Amino acid sequence: MRVLVVEDEPLLADAIAEWLRGDTHAVDIAPDGAAALERIGVNDYDVVVLDRDLPVVHGDDVCRELAASDASARVLMLTAAAEVADRVAGLSIGADDYLAKPFAFSELAARVQALGRRSRPAVPPVLRRRGITLDPSRREVFRDGRYVPLSRKEFAVLTELMRADGVVVSAEQLLEKAWDEHADPFTGAVRLAVLKLRRKLGDPAVVETVTGAGYRIR
Repeated sequence: MRVLVVEDEPLLADAIAEWLRGDTHAVDIAPDGAAALERIGVNDYDVVVLDRDLPVVHGDDVCRELAASDASARVLMLTAAAEVADRVAGLSIGADDYLAKPFAFSELAARVQALGRRSRPAVPPVLRRRGITLDPSRREVFRDGRYVPLSRKEFAVLTELMRADGVVVSAEQLLEKAWDEHADPFTGAVRLAVLKLRRKLGDPAVVETVTGAGYRIR
């Protein structure tokens, strides 16, 4: 998934991003509310992890903007205030979930995963196609019963292709979901990841290149 972490404490923002990247998510960071709105206007996020007490533009205002827009991103609001009234207030302005600081990174990651499932059409918890079995929660892939070790990016690309259920996925879409905002669209990173993925999945090849359109698993 593509996740935006909006947090003005750099160490905490980096720690959250690193934990989520360990779950194969592509993660961008915004240090304040204005930067968050700018990134949301450019990128298609599945989940926004949003600190409530932000400089420049308050987290509540960011949340309201998201709720009023046609963006499909789900909002996990973070705050040091843990009172019931604070949670109710956060949910009432459009947040989808609420997590008080301090929190366990494992819980935050689980909530992000749950919100990400809600931001997209429902799919089975385990994806199967052409002899491939992909378990997102365990981050495991098998081809005809054989375990296939994949890098984070390879796993993210395969997940998008499996979720598409035979529909062509463009290189731009894969770049959007599997890489963060620092990725150079002209590096050929997607093509290289697909090449490595084909090699690891073995024969017969299942990832098809559709010239001028993208990739698919029939």
